[in-house]
Amino acid sequence: MGIVIDQDECIGCESCVEICPEVFEMDEDGEKATVINPDATADCVDEAIETCPNEAISK
Repeated sequence: MGIVIDQDECIGCESCVEICPEVFEMDEDGEKATVINPDATADCVDEAIETCPNEAISK
């Protein structure tokens, strides 16, 4: 399944994008984060999951 962001829970704080830009980016509207590399194994993914204020990221 890979890395997933619950779009209903994402508040667009951009913390995951700042921590792990090779896996996350903001959508076209700049309102929500999206996953650009769902199969990534980078160490920063776990940090992004832990940092998400709404716990919107899972893997």
